[in-house]
Amino acid sequence: MTAQVEELEFQAETRQLLDLMVHSIYSNKDSFLRELISNASDALDKLRLESYQNKDLDVDTSDLHIEIDLDKEARTFTLRDNGIGMSRAEVVDLIGTLAKSGTAELRRKLNEAKSAAASEELIGQFGIGFYSTFIVADKVTLLTRRAGETEATRWESTGEGTYTIETVNEAPQGTTITLHLKPEDSEDHLYDYTSEWKVKEIVKRYSDFIAFPIRMDIERTTPASKTEDGEEVPASTTIETQTLNSMKALWTRPKSDVSDEEYKEFYKHVSHAWDEPLEIIPLKAEGTFEYQALLFIPSQAPFDLFNRDSARGIHLYVKRVFIMDDCEELMPEYLRFVKGVVDAQDLSLNVSREILQQDRQIRAIQRRLVKKVLSTIKDMSAEKYDTFWGQFGRVLKEGLLSDFDNKDAILGVSSFATTNDDDKLTRLADYVERMKDGQEQIYYMTGETRQAIESSPHMEAFKAKGLEVLVLTDPVDEMWVGSVQEFDGKTFQSIAKGEVDLDTEDEKQATEALRDEQSKEFADLLLWMTSTLEDQVKEVRLSSRLTTSPACVVGGDMDMSPQLEKMYRASGQPLPQFKRILELNPTHPLVEGLRKAHAEKKDDADLAQTAELLYGTAVLAEGSELKDPAAFAKLLADRLARTL
Repeated sequence: MTAQVEELEFQAETRQLLDLMVHSIYSNKDSFLRELISNASDALDKLRLESYQNKDLDVDTSDLHIEIDLDKEARTFTLRDNGIGMSRAEVVDLIGTLAKSGTAELRRKLNEAKSAAASEELIGQFGIGFYSTFIVADKVTLLTRRAGETEATRWESTGEGTYTIETVNEAPQGTTITLHLKPEDSEDHLYDYTSEWKVKEIVKRYSDFIAFPIRMDIERTTPASKTEDGEEVPASTTIETQTLNSMKALWTRPKSDVSDEEYKEFYKHVSHAWDEPLEIIPLKAEGTFEYQALLFIPSQAPFDLFNRDSARGIHLYVKRVFIMDDCEELMPEYLRFVKGVVDAQDLSLNVSREILQQDRQIRAIQRRLVKKVLSTIKDMSAEKYDTFWGQFGRVLKEGLLSDFDNKDAILGVSSFATTNDDDKLTRLADYVERMKDGQEQIYYMTGETRQAIESSPHMEAFKAKGLEVLVLTDPVDEMWVGSVQEFDGKTFQSIAKGEVDLDTEDEKQATEALRDEQSKEFADLLLWMTSTLEDQVKEVRLSSRLTTSPACVVGGDMDMSPQLEKMYRASGQPLPQFKRILELNPTHPLVEGLRKAHAEKKDDADLAQTAELLYGTAVLAEGSELKDPAAFAKLLADRLARTL
């Protein structure tokens, strides 16, 4: 007896994705089986874990396995597991809809994808591989019963906009998926998924490492023969159940015994991704804490890399028993792109997240893994490193804010744009090597764009002296430069903060008298302007960083940059009003003219307007916003009108 069948519509996003996938996505149709086996393996892992944690759960875990059943006549492909299963609500949530953020972005990227291979990578990134079944099937039927529940759920769809769902009273624990295959293409026998040899080949290639047996009944035909007495023995057919995979955990095998293809497929299994790993990192530790690890650095960033709510972490096993697939305690957040497994020997199978947070062994494992990942990045070839930094550089720099133990290592593998080369990034070690004799600071400037930084008045003296400056435009750069003091004994110095003295000892002797004279000449003007602009600035002083601009606005050594202040205010964080320093170029005609006019005691109101305009243009020149643009525009228009 079954409940009434309910017909529901797919979520709008799901319908669009199904249409895209069925008609334009998968170039390798075999991928559907890899997806189904991976999902089944996850279900078996979760059942075994739940049985350890919940002793009242009445389940048999003595023979956890995956079965494949082929029916040539009916053209059906069936895969079943006796894993955790799903409740009705889980079926609707996980299969009837796409309850994930970023769906619109996926549709956009799929439409933009230039090739089927690129589209496959996107499908893996967004974790919706189950839908690949509709590439090979006209109809998909799913029957599932969650462990511990008595009622089962049947889900069925042709992938054309609707699905049916009903409650079923009788069904084995776990999940059974039946694919009603599309008609066979008579011209292409490569995709006959009712063929035993084809299924065996796919499993061996993609899923040999799965820890549970993947079984299939193989038909064996014995040809007709004769006995020694000449008696006819008719042909016979027997059924033999074969296990198609070796079930050898890759992390327990020496690297020399594992092929690159096996590593690639295992990476795709643990990461649910479609790209190939950029680096493979096997690790074995013996002694006080014994564990084995197999880590991967991806070659492509997932779509949700900057989504703080997305699942992250390493798969944790204890003595080859799956514990959890997102153990965040094994890898810090700034290395959240790293995928893989850790198999610890001495943890309890009942370990909880709360225990993991306090566990001394887990912390020791994390420290070792982090150092290994960073050293691997350091030793990458130039080509691989460029790929890595393009995909994950912004994330890695987050570690400069949180992982002070590895600060130097993170800085050592980080790259930055500089004024030395418009196209290439540079490592800090290379910057230090290029520093001029006597230079003790690593100069940098933060800003929203490279163009804004390079055209800033702050850059003028550095260009004139041929001094290289780091061009930092990532939002995270605004954060870490305030907490990292030095690299290789060289301190970081913002060219938009503090006082700048770029003269050599010989130059200082030659210009000392001139500067003393300028200080005396401009002393009255500086005092007057500091008073006149007291609502906007905390000081007006002469500049040694300007060569062509009349003025610039700078911060004190410990002041927050305008960009960082803007970020905090945009996030809703209340901040006091900050005053900065106005620096004047004593050799500029406008500044010299203002000095003479003030010395001659000309109209103070007129001079005050000039001071306001000078300050406003300095703010605009650095790319900041005026507090009252309308008032500045009116003042400028009035002044221009008077010159006509």
